[in-house]
Amino acid sequence: MNRYPLWKYLLIVFTIAVAAVYSLPNLFGETPAVQVSTNRQAIIINEQTQFKVDAALKNAGIQTDGMFVVDNSLKVRFKDTETQLKARDVIENTLGEGYITALNLLADSPEWMAKIKANPMFLGLDLRGGVHFTMQVDMKAAMQKTFERYSGDIRRELRREKIRSGTVRQAGNSLTVPLQDAGDVQKALPQLRKLFPEATLNSDGSNIVLTLSEEAVNKVRSDAVKQNITTLHNRVNELGVAEPVIQQSGADRIVVQLPGVQDTAKAKDIIGPYRDFGIAYGGGRSCQVARGIGRQRAERL
Repeated sequence: MNRYPLWKYLLIVFTIAVAAVYSLPNLFGETPAVQVSTNRQAIIINEQTQFKVDAALKNAGIQTDGMFVVDNSLKVRFKDTETQLKARDVIENTLGEGYITALNLLADSPEWMAKIKANPMFLGLDLRGGVHFTMQVDMKAAMQKTFERYSGDIRRELRREKIRSGTVRQAGNSLTVPLQDAGDVQKALPQLRKLFPEATLNSDGSNIVLTLSEEAVNKVRSDAVKQNITTLHNRVNELGVAEPVIQQSGADRIVVQLPGVQDTAKAKDIIGPYRDFGIAYGGGRSCQVARGIGRQRAERL
């Protein structure tokens, strides 16, 4: 008969116990909540903010089902959605500008489970609901900024070489640099080719023509999408939105999914002003965005 050491049995029991504890949050379901965050670095959400919100809700006769501060975000649970909506208005009026008060869904598990990172399994939008954004990167603006940077670099290099030039002009994927002395073209070309190895530079009389290849244009567009995805990730992670999905869709679109978030308008506040990212909310069944910047699609799923 095989006999194992006692420590092996204890290890098995310990493993099963830990697995059971971390699977328990899936049995509690979700509860309506209000999440308070901020998009200003000067504002810190801490216990003082919690006491202020708690006092305001008690004065309004609104009973909470618990509240806690985590990752510079205050989360307040409620028994039902009716109380949740009333509490949101009270909290918004209490805290004022600089704070983002959004409707959310939180796991109904005890707080001690959240403290040990025992969170429910990720369900996604299909099973949990939430907000879905399709955002379109402004590729025209990205290319414009790239050529503006090239123009500035060209002027600095020509000044360093003491070569006089006229106004740099852009046409399509090309820049034309007129030089006052045609003899300076052969002097400037080698230096500019070293400075811009990804571009093709040729002479046209007293002009230097810089042209971006299709490969270089695609890299500029790809970098613009990646930069915006990184910025959006940082924004959402700083504000404590649970289980976000931010990924590229197609050549110039970014899909943002915020499971559990119920308020579309507040979700935009969480992400931040779209003009800061050089993007526009885009997609089908859309309506015009303020200031005519682009089109938007924001769906409650």
